[in-house]
Amino acid sequence: MNKENIKEILESSFDKSSVEVDGSEGKYNAKIIYDGFEGMNTIERHKKIYAVLDTYIKSGELHAISLKTYTNGEV
Repeated sequence: MNKENIKEILESSFDKSSVEVDGSEGKYNAKIIYDGFEGMNTIERHKKIYAVLDTYIKSGELHAISLKTYTNGEV
C-alpha cells in the first residue's frame, strides 16, 4: 500500500472530498476535506475514516495513519 492507494480509497469512499496523503512504509499522514463531516466531532470523523481503512490496518498493509479532517468551511 502506498500513499496513492490510500488517496484513491479515501476519495472514492468520501464523495466530493479532497484528500492529501504523505508518508511511506506503512506510516502516513492524511488531510481529508469533506463536507459530510459537518456536525461531527473529531472522533466521529476519524471513526468513519478508520471504518474505510479497517481491512488494510488489520492486514498490516497500513501500519499507522495520522488524520486531519475538515469541512470546506473549516479550511
